[in-house]
Amino acid sequence: MPQAVATVVYGSLILALVLLDRDRKSRVSPALWIPVAWVSICASRMVSQWFAVTPAMESPDQYLEGSPLDRLVLTGLLAAGVVVLLARGRRAGAVLRANGPILLFLLYCAVSVLWSDYPDVAFKRWTKALGDIVMVLVVLTDSNPSAAVKHLLARSGFLLIPLSVLLIKYYPDMGRSYSPWTWTPYLTGVATGKNGLGFVCLIFGLASLSRVLETRRAEWGTRGVGPLIAHGTLVAMTLWLFWKADSATSLACFLIGGGLIGVMSLPRLARKPSAVHLLTGAVLLLSVSTLFLNVGTGIVEAMGRDATLTGRTALWDKALDMTVDPFFGAGFESFWLGKRLAKFWKIYWWRPNQAHNGYLEIFLNLGLTGVVLLSLVMAWGYRNVGSVLRRDPGAGRLRLAYFVVAAVYNLTEAAFKATHLVWIAFLLAVTIVPEPSRQEDV
Repeated sequence: MPQAVATVVYGSLILALVLLDRDRKSRVSPALWIPVAWVSICASRMVSQWFAVTPAMESPDQYLEGSPLDRLVLTGLLAAGVVVLLARGRRAGAVLRANGPILLFLLYCAVSVLWSDYPDVAFKRWTKALGDIVMVLVVLTDSNPSAAVKHLLARSGFLLIPLSVLLIKYYPDMGRSYSPWTWTPYLTGVATGKNGLGFVCLIFGLASLSRVLETRRAEWGTRGVGPLIAHGTLVAMTLWLFWKADSATSLACFLIGGGLIGVMSLPRLARKPSAVHLLTGAVLLLSVSTLFLNVGTGIVEAMGRDATLTGRTALWDKALDMTVDPFFGAGFESFWLGKRLAKFWKIYWWRPNQAHNGYLEIFLNLGLTGVVLLSLVMAWGYRNVGSVLRRDPGAGRLRLAYFVVAAVYNLTEAAFKATHLVWIAFLLAVTIVPEPSRQEDV
């Protein structure tokens, strides 16, 4: 199929998916397009990368400079989001007051900018982290938060998943890549690497899988058949991308998250806290044991990885040897900068720019204080997820899946980072949305 024809076909497919999923009864604010744009950019490529106006990162100094175009776009979206929250003052204030642990963690991240070797770079990165929070608040302060979350994930997924297939099949110069050192081919789709394509499939695939299971057979004759076809198609495309891509961590997390969503589809089980705690604990214990305690090494090998997790364990040892401050870290997202980054690039041919472990990444950047605050957010957030699961199983099971997936994903990848899609999904999962008063509803 010629490229032009394929582009029209896939463009029509994206439009058809949006129309099939359309629900006139679940109205959301037009302001939702702001977080849709933010999430779509963060999940795929920055604007400068789409238009190829930023050269590839060939030296550590380029990480310090950044892209003025990307800074302008993200700052504009952040400002627009802030304006929306100011217009929703009472509702936004209620959500902020209910989510103190997240704000405390964000505040500590801001303070840590002061002891960074590159405070200007750290502050720019912190504003992106602030943007994640603002976008989540724009979604959750909508008059219909549940519908807003569904629209956010659906609109972004309907765009990025089919577009990934289009780029891989018909625009190989954009959708495929090669390792510059080993010339090993891999698929990227809308992302910049195979891991990026993996978490795009992970987050949006789980959202569509949840919507498929949510659609009851009794609704097929009315409006349920449209969303069922739309999200079923997206799940099928996600599975195809997983089959083609080599992203073991995302695939394993998708199987874990999908299993949780399936099990929690049983209403009686979802409303039993003891069963939820037991299942969640078993999944986390099995994941940690498999990766770090040599329990079930065959599972790791079956995923195409070895006992060193593709060299990650050696990287962790080297990063710990270069710890800046065990209590406060190097400053917000500042460890992988300057001389330290240059040293790692001399040692490793694949040029790491993260610890490939989210918890270690937090320790390197924010020290033990940051790890404690993140642990507080996770413990507090898990309680919130359980509360939503008992009150609204349909929304709660996706929240639980996102929470567990984030916890497991960060064992081998660093995703507790600004603008990372897994981090944004985690925030959507744990953030409390207080019930509006009658006066606010009016």
